[in-house]
Amino acid sequence: MMEEDIILKAENISKQYRLGLVGTGTVSHDLNRWWSRVRGKEDPYLKIGEANDRSSKGSSNYVWALQDINFEVRKGEVLGIIGKNGAGKSTLLKILSKVTGPTTGKIKSRGRIASLLEVGTGFHPELTGRENIFLNGAILGMTKPEIKSKLDEIISFSGCERYIDTPVKRYSSGMKVRLAFAVAAHLEPEILVVDEVLAVGDAEFQKKAIGKMQDISRGQGRTVLFVSHNMAAVQNLCNRGMLLENGRAVFQGNINETISKYLQGNTNIKLSDIEERKGNGIVKFREVKVYGADEKVKPATGSPFTIELTIDNPQRIPSHRLRFDMRIDDDFGQRLSWVSSDLKSAGTIEDTNRIRITYPKNPLNQGIYSATLYMGVDNAQSDLIENAFSFDVEEGDYFSSGKKVPVAQSKVLVDFEIKFM
Repeated sequence: MMEEDIILKAENISKQYRLGLVGTGTVSHDLNRWWSRVRGKEDPYLKIGEANDRSSKGSSNYVWALQDINFEVRKGEVLGIIGKNGAGKSTLLKILSKVTGPTTGKIKSRGRIASLLEVGTGFHPELTGRENIFLNGAILGMTKPEIKSKLDEIISFSGCERYIDTPVKRYSSGMKVRLAFAVAAHLEPEILVVDEVLAVGDAEFQKKAIGKMQDISRGQGRTVLFVSHNMAAVQNLCNRGMLLENGRAVFQGNINETISKYLQGNTNIKLSDIEERKGNGIVKFREVKVYGADEKVKPATGSPFTIELTIDNPQRIPSHRLRFDMRIDDDFGQRLSWVSSDLKSAGTIEDTNRIRITYPKNPLNQGIYSATLYMGVDNAQSDLIENAFSFDVEEGDYFSSGKKVPVAQSKVLVDFEIKFM
């Protein structure tokens, strides 16, 4: 039996896939599975398979996308599910949303689950935006009068009023995600499941969507499961977190502890895995390292701080033809810092493949920050990654006074002189 306030419970959830094939791929495998079931035996293929580490080649064609995941979510809680690409986050959300079934284990839930896993999930391209609102509402189990009562609110929130009677196939990806989120958030599901789709929206919509999710959880007492690579958004929205690594839940706890655990093992971040990027791709960001006084130390306020980027530059374009920009945002998406090779000479190198940005005295106060990266070649955009990576800054003594500055007072610190005259 589930406790009164537990709305969602996962028990020993595992998901196995066979690489390159649908199902088991052979009649003999299917017969073996059937014969085991008839005799009341365990599936023989559950005993084989490897962890889902996609960075290394394995010896088995079977992989465990998820293994033995257990957790509970209480009513009104916002659970942040974080981890690297391929950790199993989206697979878990698909199982929770009943898009796919688990290989082993059970999901118990109370109430309707609304899922926003991919842009325009459940939309029919030939139907208009208005018709798709009614279609999605019906899929979520809403009656026509219930949908009608929320219709104006949904259309207004989506910002698609002008195109609401236009077929969805003519919408941009940003418009689709706006409308899909507006439907899922306003039709009052007990559990809202949101994957990285918010990354498709612009900055204004992301802020609006996060505000709406806060209203849903705090004001209306509904439950939200949120997956994102933007640690600032996760910290701002979630009160509890779960860290996945190669298909296993390696940590569960309050959201700050979970993010800290993730970032500790995340000093080397693969940017080449990120698909949401813009530009002609002549030069691309591949990897980033973030560290403090040396490579074994985390960044701290007032101490040396380094961001080191590796780039793919197959045409060996010299540095004088490149322009590099980086902006750092706080957890509300407010820009705090901007550096550019256009402002300061970065030196001239004929075959560059690394960029190092050094702050002799880190001006950022304690907290989690996200960085956006831009690379230009001959004034054309080559690579742009919004919220490319996040990093954690530890508390430090910026003024060498033995006193720390509260984050509420200032997120960016500057040297100053003060005299009573």
